[in-house]
Amino acid sequence: MELLLTHEVPVRTAVFLLVLVAMALWEAAVPRRRRELPRLLRWSGNLGLVVVDALVVRAVLPLLAVGVAALAEARGFGLLPALGLPRPLAVLAAVVLLDLTVYLQHVLFHAVPALWRLHRVHHADPEFDTTTGVRFHPVEILLSMLLKMAVAGALGAPPEAVVLFEILLNASSLFNHANLALPPRVDRWLRRVIVTPDMHRVHHSVHPDEHHRNFGFALSIWDRLFGTYRAQPRDGHERMVLGLRIFRDPAEQRLDRLVTQPFRRPAGRAPTLLGEADGGRRSLTQG
Repeated sequence: MELLLTHEVPVRTAVFLLVLVAMALWEAAVPRRRRELPRLLRWSGNLGLVVVDALVVRAVLPLLAVGVAALAEARGFGLLPALGLPRPLAVLAAVVLLDLTVYLQHVLFHAVPALWRLHRVHHADPEFDTTTGVRFHPVEILLSMLLKMAVAGALGAPPEAVVLFEILLNASSLFNHANLALPPRVDRWLRRVIVTPDMHRVHHSVHPDEHHRNFGFALSIWDRLFGTYRAQPRDGHERMVLGLRIFRDPAEQRLDRLVTQPFRRPAGRAPTLLGEADGGRRSLTQG
């Protein structure tokens, strides 16, 4: 564990690259859906955002979530130290509560119009593969990191729990966005605990009543617990339309367009949980 903390960045980077390559090879071997756009067009934009995100976070935030956790631990600050939990249980609790935090953050980014303008960069991908799992606007990544820093500090999360969670979050996002054809029985078994590609693909449907469901990243329990779970898309996984209706031009997949997208038209109206959809009004119950 000490090695994990000492070499946090290289360890996280190595795991990220290994999982990314593994998912890319796996989805190429057993794809769930046929690819429509050239990989070079989408992957250059999606993976380019990873580089931009990393540079922006490092430039703006001198201290990340694991640093805040280490500082809180050194000062004996936070909920978990106050409870006096054994170290393994404190690590487990911190990982679970951080996953809940990301779930709630995800709901918030759908509900607040200004936040949706940032998050819609993720949803504007007209296809769905493992690189979609890293397609986030740098401002959204900054806000997400600030939230994780606040929660890690308030919890007094063990630093190793924060590192483990970041690794889990990245790996989960790469997995549950992968274009994988899992056997139905395996998918049903896995989604009892974790978010599977078929479960999360529903969240990327153009239908508002579907892309306002299945917000979880790692654990599937939150969607079931808070009533945001939807088992399958109405149009089936092979025929469903992905992305947003207002961003269908292939040129929108370029890195420069992704970075500037929140500040450009067509903006439509934010698809909030109260029923506003991209490009028009639609009830969440009617789609």
